[in-house]
Amino acid sequence: GVIYVHPYNNPWSWMNAQAIAYTDEIIDVLFEHYELPESTPIVSTGHSMGGLASLVYTRYAKRTPVGCIANCPVCDLVYHFTERPDLPRTLYTAFMDYEGSMEEALKSCSPLHLAEQMPDIPYTIFHCEGDKRVNPESHSKRLEDRMKETRRITLNMVPLRGHCDLSAEARVEYRKAIQKALD
Repeated sequence: GVIYVHPYNNPWSWMNAQAIAYTDEIIDVLFEHYELPESTPIVSTGHSMGGLASLVYTRYAKRTPVGCIANCPVCDLVYHFTERPDLPRTLYTAFMDYEGSMEEALKSCSPLHLAEQMPDIPYTIFHCEGDKRVNPESHSKRLEDRMKETRRITLNMVPLRGHCDLSAEARVEYRKAIQKALD
């Protein structure tokens, strides 16, 4: 028995405080409705911006996930603000009402900047080597370098693929990582 929840947040929420609260509320409803024990494991997953969300959620979740599996995640939100011309407006709308500077707001939801505060759970990241939307060197590889001394992190580079385009073999490994986190 697995309940798979795909919260529909604002399309450009970047796992801001509202998105975290909304996700926690959905999980609260499910726990109450299905009378789930508090020991029920939660695995946080996502792709691209959802990959960032899965990582950030581990830090702020009301119920700490037992594992996190992400595909081509944005890991440095401060850098991502400058990575493509379509991003600043989306990030501005997600964080415009935060206290302090925009950089401080972005750091508060940036896995790279939260690394030391993230729970000690297994993190499995898949990143496609040919990703032109979220550069693996600037995101997943930097996060792995930052976390590898203090957290259990595995980075799987997927050759010959673009953004979030896992190969058939990598999709199988992605699902296995989810199952392993639940075991």
